[in-house]
Amino acid sequence: MFMKKEFLIIVSILFILTITVHYKEFLEYPFEQITALATSGAYGLGALHPIIFSLIIYLLLWVPRLVIKLFRKKSQ
Repeated sequence: MFMKKEFLIIVSILFILTITVHYKEFLEYPFEQITALATSGAYGLGALHPIIFSLIIYLLLWVPRLVIKLFRKKSQ
């Protein structure tokens, strides 16, 4: 259950980042945008850039979640 929740969080971050960064492309030509991912050269990361950026954001959100969780355990 825990892994399922974390996976859902990562996929949600990926979806939100994709829509916010590339909203115009997805509204005008979504299929071409998805197929162009294989030849992407974003920051030298290529096709893995959406996953890498999503994991970075996930880790940035994970730290405060961990701190909150630790404080909740301590107070109980």
